[in-house]
Amino acid sequence: MDAKLARRRIAVPLVASTLALGLLGAAQPSPSAHPASRWTAAWGASPQLPSTGFTPNWSQEGFSRQTVRQVVRVTGAGERVRIRLSNAYGTSPLSITGATIARTAKEERAAVEAGSVRHLTFSGKRSVEIPARGELRSDAARLPLDRLESVTVTLYLAGTTGPATFHSQAWADTYRAEGDHRADVSGAAFTDTTQSWYYLSGVEVGGAERGRNDGIVLFGDSITDSFGSTPNTDRRYSDALAERTGRPVVNQGIGGNLVLNDSAWYGERATARFARDALDQPGVSTVVVLEGLNDIGFSEAKDQPTYKPSPVVSSAELIAGYRELIRAAHAKGLRIVGSTLLPLKGSDHWGPHAARVSDEVNHWIRTSGEFDAYADFDKALADPADADHLDPAYDYGDALHPNDAGYRLMAKTVAEVL
Repeated sequence: MDAKLARRRIAVPLVASTLALGLLGAAQPSPSAHPASRWTAAWGASPQLPSTGFTPNWSQEGFSRQTVRQVVRVTGAGERVRIRLSNAYGTSPLSITGATIARTAKEERAAVEAGSVRHLTFSGKRSVEIPARGELRSDAARLPLDRLESVTVTLYLAGTTGPATFHSQAWADTYRAEGDHRADVSGAAFTDTTQSWYYLSGVEVGGAERGRNDGIVLFGDSITDSFGSTPNTDRRYSDALAERTGRPVVNQGIGGNLVLNDSAWYGERATARFARDALDQPGVSTVVVLEGLNDIGFSEAKDQPTYKPSPVVSSAELIAGYRELIRAAHAKGLRIVGSTLLPLKGSDHWGPHAARVSDEVNHWIRTSGEFDAYADFDKALADPADADHLDPAYDYGDALHPNDAGYRLMAKTVAEVL
């Protein structure tokens, strides 16, 4: 990136260096991984710096002698499963006293299916310490899973963790209990809830679909993260795409994320986190990128001081950022699909600069041929009466984010170009 872009980078406190984050990608399969199996990323969440942001959560207080239970939906089938834990923004080692994985029960809140609880190990041991700014994968556990099945990951943290690496917007309940309840079948002890994920950054499956290498990473900001989708119903953009295509889909969106600038609330810039969050996913062949509205919109949000408006970004600078992502994906042998920016007129991101730059960027995405393909969300979700507006039928209510129907339409639009 040129010097002008380099000057735009905003420092994020406690964030690991690009080099350190690159080393996270070197995490190796555990010794118990079957040598003939192909691992596939079946669920994911991009790690973020502990922060309050706009979502009440437990990241800044962390945990002490508590159990955290998290429910996620896997988009690939397998005979074995392993998890990926992140301490990317920890400033001291993180001690995991124990972890379990189980099939999620349908009848009771925070409960798991009897007989399905598996104690996870790490290099053969139930307890593990993750270095500051590090991550690791568990050993493989035998737990046959179907596509689109929910699993529950439970972590017991006997020590005091300090601020926790987390993912802010889960659109699903996470549960907390006092004491050690990692093997509980019942959810009765889990009386506290929030809608963020903690330390858990991936679930990978292996064994059932050996030889497949067709996973999809959705990479972007709050729209990819599916802001506004109905909580606890798995109606995210990524869920809709997995249902439509039958392929594993990993959601690596972060609400508020920018292509060119770091943010203490909204994560490291896309060009810095792309290697960790998109390229270091096993079994993936395609990355779909939807990002840039915040780069051009936050600078317009003068009446929103909590956004900490970003520097004014030109279309040329944003395109240079996209080109970094394209080069990185192609260097890994991955196909990369670009997405036009959605209509934003009437939102708090709208203004003369944002209108002009979004049009310029969308024209480049459609005509340059630099992405391997493109999904035209700008056209698909536009109001027929005013193409600069999001269609009311697909509007969550802020003229910026889609609703459940909008996310389904986005999935359909992407599926047509995969």
